[in-house]
Amino acid sequence: MKVKQQPADFLVEERTDVVPGPKGEFALYRLDKTGWTTPDAINAIRRRWKIDGHRVSYGGLKDRHAETTQHLTIFRGPESDITVDKVRLAYLGRSLEPFTAANIVANRFTLVVRSLSAGEVDRAERAIQDVNRAGLPNYFDDQRFGSVGENGEFIAKEMVFGRFDRALWLALAAPYEHDRGEQKREKQLLREKWGDWATLKATLPKGHARSLVDYLATHPMDLKGAVARLRPELQGLYLSAYQSFLWNRMLALWLERRLGRENLVLVDLKFGPVPAPVRIPDDLHGTWNDLTLPLPSARLKPDPFAPWYAIVNDVLTAEGLTLETMKIPGLQKPFFSRGERPGCIRPENLRSLGENDEKHRTRKKLTLHFDLPRGSYATMLVKRITAVREVP
Repeated sequence: MKVKQQPADFLVEERTDVVPGPKGEFALYRLDKTGWTTPDAINAIRRRWKIDGHRVSYGGLKDRHAETTQHLTIFRGPESDITVDKVRLAYLGRSLEPFTAANIVANRFTLVVRSLSAGEVDRAERAIQDVNRAGLPNYFDDQRFGSVGENGEFIAKEMVFGRFDRALWLALAAPYEHDRGEQKREKQLLREKWGDWATLKATLPKGHARSLVDYLATHPMDLKGAVARLRPELQGLYLSAYQSFLWNRMLALWLERRLGRENLVLVDLKFGPVPAPVRIPDDLHGTWNDLTLPLPSARLKPDPFAPWYAIVNDVLTAEGLTLETMKIPGLQKPFFSRGERPGCIRPENLRSLGENDEKHRTRKKLTLHFDLPRGSYATMLVKRITAVREVP
């Protein structure tokens, strides 16, 4: 099976309820890109137009290995279009407010899954019918955990337990699968000289790691202070990754306890297989359709009578935590988000087409069309309909 073999195999169109008009301080644009991350594409536009990043607002990150369409606003932005490489920005009109995630109604996907056997296509199409009946578990998929290095350790977990030396080492020195040459050399130097801040200050190139080493050269015992000085966007990635991992554990535990193994199939994710429903018992349809689980955070107040309490408590206990300790000791920022997430989603307008695969002779391809709510992962649908393992 091959997914995202080429950008045209993964199309994403952001749907919004924002209607551009003739007035407003914010210029609204449509951003079309291929082979770029959302931040890199926006930075390329900013550099060309010489626009400060604080003026730009958008609702979500779109996949690099795809052809994607999304929206953004620029405070007092130019009323013109621009193209940079495979990034195209089209002016749509004015808006009274900046564009945010709240303005995304859904994301529309067209995905091509390649190099399948005829039997695999048949199984996937039968699984699509199961998804239409039973719904799709709304797990965070592996893209959410891009900040987790090759050793699988969560930086935010080390922060929560006050192990700031380890957290900083993971953030600055741990190897990552997608490290490039310069990053590999810098991290190797950090691993070899970790703790010798004066030497590192003299040898590291200018950049974020060097700025933290500069601080440690004069405050060698203040590892917590160095962690607090990590870039805010990195801190946010670290905390959201660990919180999302815990939320996935909560949803998996709910499914195991409530549905039973005979109604489940296993879906493989980065941190191990998770269950997904094949069928829902009649007496649980309403409960499953309406299920929401909170994001674990110290700002979520314990309520032993809440339907989610036992699940949250058991998952955190297994990690050596409680809701009260889901925070970074001694720091007001960063903090874990407060909110909740649906456990069950139902892809809308889901349809499929099996055909011969022009890129893999004698094999088949399956083209999928569907809409998902914002924050849900199209790749979870692919993993679900291609899952073959039953819960042991």
